[in-house]
Amino acid sequence: MMQKISVPFILFCAVLLLAHCRPSPGSSGNTPPGGEALARIYCAACHQYPGPELLPRATWAGHVLPRMGYMLGIYPDGHTRASLIEPGPGGQAILTARIFPESPLIDTAAWQKIQDFYLGQAPDTLPLPKTNRIKEELSLFQVEFPDYHLSPPSVTLAHCTENGLYVGDANSRGLYRFDGQLALQQAAKVREGAVSLHETEQNLRVTVMGSFSPTDAPSGFILQLPKAGGRAPSFLLQNLQRPVHSAFADLNGDGREDIVVCEFAKWTGCLAWWEQLENGSYEKHLLRNRPGAIKTEVQDFNRDGHPDILALFGQGDEGFYVYYNEGQGQFREAPALRFPPSYGSSSFRLFDYNDDGHPDILYTAGDNADYPPVLKPYHGVRIFENDGSMQFEEKFFYPIPGTYGAVARDFNQDGALDIAAISFFPNFEKQPNESFLFLENDGLGNFRPHTFPQAGLGRWIVMDAGDIDRDGDEDIVLGSLAFEVIPDAGEVEKWVKNGIPFLVLRNQLK
Repeated sequence: MMQKISVPFILFCAVLLLAHCRPSPGSSGNTPPGGEALARIYCAACHQYPGPELLPRATWAGHVLPRMGYMLGIYPDGHTRASLIEPGPGGQAILTARIFPESPLIDTAAWQKIQDFYLGQAPDTLPLPKTNRIKEELSLFQVEFPDYHLSPPSVTLAHCTENGLYVGDANSRGLYRFDGQLALQQAAKVREGAVSLHETEQNLRVTVMGSFSPTDAPSGFILQLPKAGGRAPSFLLQNLQRPVHSAFADLNGDGREDIVVCEFAKWTGCLAWWEQLENGSYEKHLLRNRPGAIKTEVQDFNRDGHPDILALFGQGDEGFYVYYNEGQGQFREAPALRFPPSYGSSSFRLFDYNDDGHPDILYTAGDNADYPPVLKPYHGVRIFENDGSMQFEEKFFYPIPGTYGAVARDFNQDGALDIAAISFFPNFEKQPNESFLFLENDGLGNFRPHTFPQAGLGRWIVMDAGDIDRDGDEDIVLGSLAFEVIPDAGEVEKWVKNGIPFLVLRNQLK
């Protein structure tokens, strides 16, 4: 059984979540519905319909179909259901939400038809795109390693700041600040899994998962750390279900800063905004009562004077949802983009791709930890262009197996946006150097892939870009997390032995 991890641009989940809707199959006339019709009824009611061509037959048979069955109350024996429910408050949350039914919600014949459909139509293997020749040379950047080691490296946060960077590590339960020359300046214990950071003039607001492993237990929190001495750390929010990202903004116009929190959890999380009250406490308001919220951005997307929320979800019902602010703390949900549940959405950033003044989306898909990793032709980096009314059209796709994060910047300052991307699940057997790619834009929309020879010294799971040395150009930070490889050719032992928590690609332009 694979261990699982979860971070902002990296997240472990059940691939097909059916827990929150229980449709009943219907039929047309006297003809019983076939396997495909039943699959569309039972699966597409909760997320985008997953066609059998999305996964190999062996993955459907050994992993995905059994998990679909659990959501429908179908178990291989009398012990399986109990094994799915963790002890303590997390398990109670699962029971309260009725995630795993005690009795079947579908008859045996219908379930068999669904299984026969997927196993009969799924391919033996997925067709993969032609691999691009990657140039192992980055003349624009110089590779630098810190004189500081963590073993095993378990970085869950890399955040560039003025004159330095912050790094969060789950195994050491620490938050570290390094200066622009990568010398350690400060370290703080923050418990397990610092994953998101919001910096103000006086404080750091650190979102901490509370558990590196998937759980529904309310052990996460947002910690406020004063930058200067004389003030003690404090909790802004506690008892969160494995939060992975927080955004801060005044959402209701009362002059107080509210918080939007992605409680990824495992089976029972949510997206919510927390209203700051006059006494400094917070009141929770649900936006979406589903797990798998990965990240949000807060902007006035429809230009009506109220800040709206754009959220990316994984965990079954994958896609982007906009929460339009209608004033007085009321929000209206509207789907913007939806993806099949096997995509493995991992991260996004907003940027203006076509210089029209509207925010476009740089999106990555590559989470591949729910079952033995499968190379998927639809993993990679995508750009979705905004038509001005939050309707999006895909304009760019670059396939990279297991992509976990991407940044679009004009790194060489030639007027064209380049893309830096990391993969946590590259093709380790045939093309491991895709763990980092620098896609250099030639100015005509053609991207030339580059990497660097030392890319295999870590397993890059988080990244950020910024001018950490204040010399006028953008540097790149990659954070490493040692995690099992199947099949294992000694990579994990190497990463643990090296103990490299992060590296910097120092821009040599200036």
